[in-house]
Amino acid sequence: MTEKGNKTMVKENLTMLTDFYEFTMANGFFAEGYRDKIAYFDMFFRKVPDDGGFAIMAGVEQIIDYLKNLNFTDEDIEYLRSKKIFDEKYLEYLHNFEFLCDVWAIPEGTPIFPMEPIVIVRGPVVQAQFIETMILLTVNHQSLIATKSNRIVRAAEGRPVMEFGSRRAQGYSAAALGARASYIAGCVGTACAIADRDYGVPALGTMAHSWVQLFDTEYDAFKAYAENYPDSCTLLIDTYNVLKSGLPNAIRVFNEVLLPKGYRPKGVRIDSGDITYLSKRCRKMLDEAGFSDCAIVASNSLDEYLIRDMLIQGAQINSFGIGERLITSRSEPVFGGVYKLAAVEDNKGEIIPKIKVSENVAKITLPGFKQVYRLYSRETSAAIADVVTLHDEVINGGEPYTLFDPEHTWKHKTVTDFYARPLLKPIFKKGKCVYDMPSLEVLREYCQAEINGLWEEVKRFENPHKYYVDFSQKLWNMRHKLLEEHQV
Repeated sequence: MTEKGNKTMVKENLTMLTDFYEFTMANGFFAEGYRDKIAYFDMFFRKVPDDGGFAIMAGVEQIIDYLKNLNFTDEDIEYLRSKKIFDEKYLEYLHNFEFLCDVWAIPEGTPIFPMEPIVIVRGPVVQAQFIETMILLTVNHQSLIATKSNRIVRAAEGRPVMEFGSRRAQGYSAAALGARASYIAGCVGTACAIADRDYGVPALGTMAHSWVQLFDTEYDAFKAYAENYPDSCTLLIDTYNVLKSGLPNAIRVFNEVLLPKGYRPKGVRIDSGDITYLSKRCRKMLDEAGFSDCAIVASNSLDEYLIRDMLIQGAQINSFGIGERLITSRSEPVFGGVYKLAAVEDNKGEIIPKIKVSENVAKITLPGFKQVYRLYSRETSAAIADVVTLHDEVINGGEPYTLFDPEHTWKHKTVTDFYARPLLKPIFKKGKCVYDMPSLEVLREYCQAEINGLWEEVKRFENPHKYYVDFSQKLWNMRHKLLEEHQV
């Protein structure tokens, strides 16, 4: 159970939400004497969705909740026993399960880039392997929605963006956790009430077309709404005809209901038609009626490209409500993070690097126990590059540091007058949580500050400048050595 305000919420036990082969592999590890073998796994991704310049890390809080509550019920054990393939000693181990792994993660809201580890797990291989599915599921989904949300927020150029996609989300958790991720990434709120109750994402909304249809006339519908919600009156004006009836009836209600009570209208919402054209006409009519402070809200299957084009064309829109194309990341609905073995420890505790080799160069993994450093210019505070190092390497901003392209190694750049920040933070130590989870508001502010620190060229929607993720010399040497050893 977990506390939220004065409410106590029962958390669903998600221990069994895993791929079945995690159980069969762990059972095999037991049989082969690897029960206590220490392994290191990295989660990373290979490509930014929508061919963007960066992604945004999200989902760490849910990883923490999951790992804190790992336990197998009697029903779980009986289910596994019924498969008739698992050793009883293994089932007993699960029945008395105690999480013992160390976990590091890049904080939520941080811009992240391909090939750098964003989560690292170290611990007994039967445990580190088992949690693969939930780590991937959690981080892949929320990072995907956070990344898409921020693209839309940036396209809006400072205009508020509301997440309106609950009914189009791909499942219950996707609606609530997608709203959470969108808020971290810059949306101002959500239509999803449970996301407000459980995570503190502000719930927002106006009315549906059914409200307008239910009353005898559009005017009666607007009048009733204004009387019930005079201090937050935003009217949906496209049920019948925006310019001939919707907006004229809204203006009439503003004058006859709100003004006499001392209130001003909050806005009108347009959900169909040529919103760019309609918004221009509505702005003119509202201004002429004395309601220049009345906002115009646009919705209806929008995304960053449509928003950008609408604003270029002079659309008079003050805020956006974005549904299906945000909550599903419709343009590219897969984040593609993977979870790969990077190292093991021998009987003396020495770290032995492991590598996956592939004819597809992009699928060759980075071996070893690693850290990620972000280098910043002291003059501009802008991020220069990320460097993936071995865990015991330290990048000292007081000394010049030479960056080189891991693929085109003749490309060098020596940076000076910079400072370096390690990105991976300890989350669990020997199975105990050691991380103080920031509030959602703090994460949201942190995310915006981190994005502000990226070059503008990296933020382009199309053909963004490549942000460099380089390897330390020691890591590159290790990888090159392993590649040579595994040549056939």
